[in-house]
Amino acid sequence: MLSALIWIPVAGAIAIFLLPLSAEKAKSAAIAIATLPLLWSLYLFTQFDLPNAGFQFHEFMPWLPALGLNYDLSLDGLSLLMVGLNGLLTLVAIGSTDKATNRPRLFYGLLLLVSGGVAGAFLAQNLLLFFLLYEIELVPLYLLIAIWGGDDKRAYSAMKFLIYTALSGAFMLAGFLGLVWFSNAGDFTYSAVMGHSLPLQWQLSLMALILLAFAIKVPLVPFHTWLPDTYVSASTPVAIMLGGVLAKLGTYGLFRFCLGIFPDAWSLASPYLAVWATVSVLYGAITAIAQKDIKRMVAYSSIGHMGYVLLGGAAMTDLALTGAVSQMVSHGLILALLFNLVGIVETKVGTRDLDVLNGLMNPVRGLPLVSALLVLGGMASAGIPGLVGFITEFLVFQGTYRIYAIPTLLCVLGSGLTAVYFVILLNRTCFGKLDNKIAYFPKVTFSENLPAIALAALVFFLGIQPQWLVRWGEPTATEMVASLPAKPPTLPAVKVAKLTHPPPKK
Repeated sequence: MLSALIWIPVAGAIAIFLLPLSAEKAKSAAIAIATLPLLWSLYLFTQFDLPNAGFQFHEFMPWLPALGLNYDLSLDGLSLLMVGLNGLLTLVAIGSTDKATNRPRLFYGLLLLVSGGVAGAFLAQNLLLFFLLYEIELVPLYLLIAIWGGDDKRAYSAMKFLIYTALSGAFMLAGFLGLVWFSNAGDFTYSAVMGHSLPLQWQLSLMALILLAFAIKVPLVPFHTWLPDTYVSASTPVAIMLGGVLAKLGTYGLFRFCLGIFPDAWSLASPYLAVWATVSVLYGAITAIAQKDIKRMVAYSSIGHMGYVLLGGAAMTDLALTGAVSQMVSHGLILALLFNLVGIVETKVGTRDLDVLNGLMNPVRGLPLVSALLVLGGMASAGIPGLVGFITEFLVFQGTYRIYAIPTLLCVLGSGLTAVYFVILLNRTCFGKLDNKIAYFPKVTFSENLPAIALAALVFFLGIQPQWLVRWGEPTATEMVASLPAKPPTLPAVKVAKLTHPPPKK
């Protein structure tokens, strides 16, 4: 049941590569192929045993048992939400692609390969299999940025993304190998390594490697420098996949492989993680305020909002971790909506510069529907009640305040700063008087608006019915919290030998 989520996109990508399809037919085929995993993931939601916090729909096939590598798939509530988000945003990304995209068969095929690899990573129950699927999206994304990037720095941005992702994979592999070797687990199965009995010092060292790998992927400050350049250089569909889906591999890895495998080390490091999350939130918000490029502004806002996820995980309460898991989905939906709308504005107006944009809300000559959706997206990102961004952030803050009061209050301040830079963006972009010299902008077709309308509907629906989102990750979050020690462990004291001197001779 799970392999279909991986192999349908991969088989579809190969078919698109090989068949002599026109640009229009290639897009239609890609949409049809991307719809199948989305529908299948929705079917899995209906078959999922919600009260069961464990893994379900297990698939296993020996691959290279001598190396400890097997084809081992399963999912729980966290994985289920992530594969559903991946399926939805893959379809949105393909639907957001310009019909005039050059080399369309290669473009759509690479997007489908990325989607299949990401789905496999969310489902993998073997650490080495996860590493392979985590890395397999590297080359397709490098090509998608380098070939179809939207500015002159696309080659530089693609290489920067490649280097950072390769470093992330190297740290992760080192941590996984050390965990299996030193714990004598025998293979890389997730259930096998969870029962390790390593000393706390070893746990901290190995978790630090894995934590660093996923901090680069999220990214968290100061490992974020690849993100603004890459997001800005990437085309709209690729930016949606990068921010909406690929970044979630980082936070997913933090919870699955750091908190899940090293509960003692995670508990000991949690105060420092809360401070790290707060720094990322404030840095992302303050830096976004200073931007003139609206796409770069949205990119920096992503850094801040992913900090809320780490804050929820650091607090180690049921409510906070449930909110963090829900925030991963909320962030993906809102960021995809914003990137889609920014892409439409750039295509129709020809610029992303806040000093040039003005009056797009004009009902006759502007982009009124795009502007209205942009207002909704900005409100959702700022955590306005009634939209999905509010409830997920509220759950995180409610669950973390009693544990880390000052970091929580500073992150609430960061949420207020989010409203500041989105007010700046919306005020300069949507409102004001449209310059008469610009005349009329090209009309946005219904097919161009459809992805944003669908995302906006989800953002609104999940905001007024949050239980449709929260309930799927809650049992898994509760189980993860239950595995944590009731009291944070302490490192053993270092014994210092006392020097003794022989008695003086008489």
